[in-house]
Amino acid sequence: MATTQLTSISDHNFEQCLKCSICTVYCPVAAVNPAYPGPKQAGPDGERYRLKDPKFFDEALKLCLNCKRCEVACPSDVRIGDLIQQARMKHTTHRPKLRDMMLANTDLVGSMATIVAPITNFSLGLKPVKVVMDAVMAIDKHRTFPAYSAQKFEAWYRKNAQAQQDKFAHHVSYFHGCYVNYNFPQLGKDLVTVMNAVGYGVHLLDKEKCCGVALIANGMYQQARKQGEVNMASMRKSINQMRRPIITTSSTCTFTMRDEYPELLGVNNDNVREHLSLATRFLFQLIDEGEVKLAFRPDFKMRVAYHTACHMQRMGWAIYSTELLRMIPGLELVELDQNCCGISGTYGFKKENYETSQAIGSILFADIEAAKPDYVSTDCETCKWQIEMSTGVKVLNPISILAQAIDVEATQKLNGVR
Repeated sequence: MATTQLTSISDHNFEQCLKCSICTVYCPVAAVNPAYPGPKQAGPDGERYRLKDPKFFDEALKLCLNCKRCEVACPSDVRIGDLIQQARMKHTTHRPKLRDMMLANTDLVGSMATIVAPITNFSLGLKPVKVVMDAVMAIDKHRTFPAYSAQKFEAWYRKNAQAQQDKFAHHVSYFHGCYVNYNFPQLGKDLVTVMNAVGYGVHLLDKEKCCGVALIANGMYQQARKQGEVNMASMRKSINQMRRPIITTSSTCTFTMRDEYPELLGVNNDNVREHLSLATRFLFQLIDEGEVKLAFRPDFKMRVAYHTACHMQRMGWAIYSTELLRMIPGLELVELDQNCCGISGTYGFKKENYETSQAIGSILFADIEAAKPDYVSTDCETCKWQIEMSTGVKVLNPISILAQAIDVEATQKLNGVR
């Protein structure tokens, strides 16, 4: 860890722990897996022992989802999740396996998979292939990987980049992330549609790397740090030279770059953090301040159940997405109870975690079934995978719902876009 960014003990406030155990009550892993000691024991209690002797480190800490629900629940603002993740970084003796490297290197795997997307998607969907991956790589056979797109979002954007330059008075840079680039470019296109309609041109960063959340989860910290530095340099250029704030469509990417970069990786995000925002928050604030207006299609009808992703809950930003959805006249919104879906990115794809993952998500799956929505909406792509795989209900990002619901031409007129 970079010496200028080393965190002291008090930075994570573990001395402030009251031993009330509310974090353990709210922990989704402790509720279903007795092998996990729970966040109080794994975090502040364990840290006291680890400071005396690193031999007290317990490899069971790898069962932590890093969902941050313990931190949301803590009355003393102890950064319990960061304590656990930092302990893993310092003390684990396990090295990443081939499986972990493949799951974590989303740019590398995505770049290769999109070249032969139809073959990749067909192959990954075959039962014999799943059985082999289960036996050889310990990727659970019940999992289905999200489909890869034949055209990357970046390739689509380059063909349409000029349209973002000319007629817009305002501009933003878009950190699209791996999922939009390799798996679901439509979300990126939907963002461009919405932002253009309210008078904002959308641009890509000079250089963008995966935010690094999967690398952190799989023990590849040096690579995550290097990619974080690339992202911060590109964002500083956008903010300082081009006067463009940064927006995203992934709650986890946003949380990782705003909060985990300095706390876990030692990546300085000064002068970037406050200019980096989820698109729904950015758009809601513009509307709330009277800067932009939306017009909606009179024929739009949809029943939507909104799921608050764990990192969205940690940031406290779910209200921006739900309030935007409430603005749509033809949309009936059901807010689901804030339960973890259980997948936590690559965690739920691993054979040893599958049963825990599904047990955690079972309450959410039942709530969705009871709500009987046309769609579920969430700001996290891996929550989308878990919900679609486990319930069969299609999941849309709030931005995609807005793109369907707005009257683009009327919205452009309201915002003076010609």
